[in-house]
Order: sequence, then C-alpha cells, then structure tokens
Amino acid sequence: MNATVPDGLASYHLFSRDDWSALRSNTPMTLSAEDLGALRGLNEHLSLEDVAQIYLPLSRLLNLHVAAARTLGRVKDAFLGRPAGAPPYIIALAGSVAVGKSTFARVLRALLARWPDHPRVSLVTTDGFLHPLKTLEERKLMQRKGFPESYDLGAMIRFLADVKAGKPEVEAPIYSHVAYDVLPGERQIVGKPDILIFEGLNVLQGSSGASAMASDFFDFSAYIDADETDVEAWYVDRFLLLQRTAFQNPASYFHHHKDLTPAQAREVALGIWRDINLRNLRENIFPTRQRANVVLRKRADHLIGEVWLRRV
Repeated sequence: MNATVPDGLASYHLFSRDDWSALRSNTPMTLSAEDLGALRGLNEHLSLEDVAQIYLPLSRLLNLHVAAARTLGRVKDAFLGRPAGAPPYIIALAGSVAVGKSTFARVLRALLARWPDHPRVSLVTTDGFLHPLKTLEERKLMQRKGFPESYDLGAMIRFLADVKAGKPEVEAPIYSHVAYDVLPGERQIVGKPDILIFEGLNVLQGSSGASAMASDFFDFSAYIDADETDVEAWYVDRFLLLQRTAFQNPASYFHHHKDLTPAQAREVALGIWRDINLRNLRENIFPTRQRANVVLRKRADHLIGEVWLRRV
C-alpha cells in the first residue's frame, strides 16, 4: 500500500492498482467475456483482467460490509424485541458525466448479484428524478440540467426512504437518453432488493435547509474520479460516436446535430462540456468526492489506476 495521499485527503488509504488487486483474495471470477461485452459502455475498453483487479476486491469488501450491516441490524432488532429484518443495503455511486459511472454500476451490480448472500441487486439512476424538459424550460434550467436544482429532490428522497423502509414495491421514474427526457407514465419497479445501487452525478450532494438528503439513506458510497482533461476527451469522443449513431434516429433530442461535420460536432461537444458539464463538475460534483467511502481514480486510458479507501 502506498502511504502517500493527495493533499486534503489524509483520511484515505491510497492503494496502487496492484496493491488493490491483491485484496481480491480468493474471490472467484463470476463474469464471462460475453457478460462483460453486454455490460460495457460506449468507448470503454474494460477487460476481465480489469474486473479481476479492481471490481472483485471491491465486491468482496462490499460483501463484508453487507454481512456486517445485517449482523448489526439483528442486534438492534433483538434489543427492540422485534422480528429480525434486513433492510436493503444502499450503495451510492457518484462522478462526472462521461467518467464511466453507468458501466461501473452495471458491472458491480452483476458481480454483487452473484454472491449467494445477496442475489437481488437493483440499479437505479438519478436521471429519472430530473424534472421533465417542459419544467426545466419553464424554469429556465436547460443550461443547468444535471445541476442539483434540476432534480425533483423530494421525489428522490421519498423513493430512497421507501426502499430503505423495506416496502415490497417502490416505483422510480424512467429517463430516456434518446428523448433526453423523463418518460411520462413509465416506471421502474424496485421490489425490496438485498442491495440497491443508486447512481448519478450529484448523489453525494448536500441540501441546504432540507430536513433530509439522499446521503442519509446510503450505507456505502463510491466516487469515480479522473483528471478534467481526460473526462473532457472522453465526453467529446462519446459525443462524436453518438453523432454518427444515436443522433441519426429521428426520435433523438439531438437529431438536429446529425449532419454536422466532425469538426463542427467537436466544437458543439466542447461547448456543451465547458458551459454545462465542466461547471457542474467543479461547482457541485467534485466537491462531494471527499464524502465517498471509496474513490476510484481513473487514468487517461479509462482504467482505474488508484483506489482511495476511507480510513474510518
């Protein structure tokens, strides 16, 4: 383990990729190459070796955390003289646009679901809790989409509270990246999972003056980190790929960009990144990094090179 940590992060142990990989112990690989291919996101080059070195140690750590939480829960139930229960264990996953949260969440979900002690693992993204486009337009928030004020925080808190309370079925709104909007009337049903992974830009964000915030319901939190210049490059590359593929769909919100030249598309992507996503990263997302239990630091090649684990 490398004892050197970045300034201001003395509360973390820092692990190199090799040191973290050694913590896998005897955790078995439960994903195939075909499984990984179905889970991998756009312009990401994740291999089974990467899963073995980074994801498997994390899944082992989380498995231990879930077991410890259940033991503590049984102690509390015994103290209160009530039947033993196991509320869903909620994991938050935060980080910038284009940093690879969605792929990370999907792979982690698949691995955690293959542990025999907690096979029911649900994944919900905060995108569904964005205000509808009509509301964002009325409130002049389109240039702040993804910022804290663009979310229906009340609905998000109610969802997390209901999941944590162990309700048999809880509904979450569904967001379409094609329509760039919440889909009216469509819902994801979360049926009392063993584990819920809750993924989004600002999941670790505080809320001034609110009686409750999302982080009140989290048992563990992770932040995917990278240099701004790397995330910018990944965002632009993804935009260019989508411009040649998904944006060609007439139903796409960005269909009007379909005929841009590569140079024009790059200019548009950079404008969106710098005017919206970079501002959100600097003002709202990055400041929450130090709240995470674990920080996964990516290199320019999109692979995780360091892991920072909170000491307490």
